[in-house]
Amino acid sequence: MKNIKNSVVVFCLMAMVSIFVSGCASSRSGQVYSRDEARQVQTVETGIVESVKQVLIEGTKTPVGTAAGGVAGGVLGSTVGSGSGRTLATVFGALAGAAAGTVAEEGITRKQGLEIVVKKDDGQTIVVVQEADMVINPGDRVRIITSSQGATRVSK
Repeated sequence: MKNIKNSVVVFCLMAMVSIFVSGCASSRSGQVYSRDEARQVQTVETGIVESVKQVLIEGTKTPVGTAAGGVAGGVLGSTVGSGSGRTLATVFGALAGAAAGTVAEEGITRKQGLEIVVKKDDGQTIVVVQEADMVINPGDRVRIITSSQGATRVSK
């Protein structure tokens, strides 16, 4: 009965971490603005899309996934054996859980992206990488929006 209870606790911890980590990930979308970009002057240029390539935007790697995985692994390890065996299992579980938590966080926050090559009207060619959350094709006329902090996005 105790093992089942501990397994439920570990499952709940991992579920909460997944929700927390995915909710904290900053967006690289062309359609999402940060709080700092709201109500700020941004420059707009126009151009024609020359090419679009699918890319992968790596996920975040923060201490949150590592810590949560370590806690969950330690709790799970503490259900194994007794005495010094339990202590070793707890330590091993915490280390394995920390490693798994780091990998899980990066995987949860990884996004599909687009590498968009745009020939601006002034003749300059630029590349912008952003989340693949809108359809952009070669030949499309687009706007290149740049914030005062330097963040650039491509929009139709």
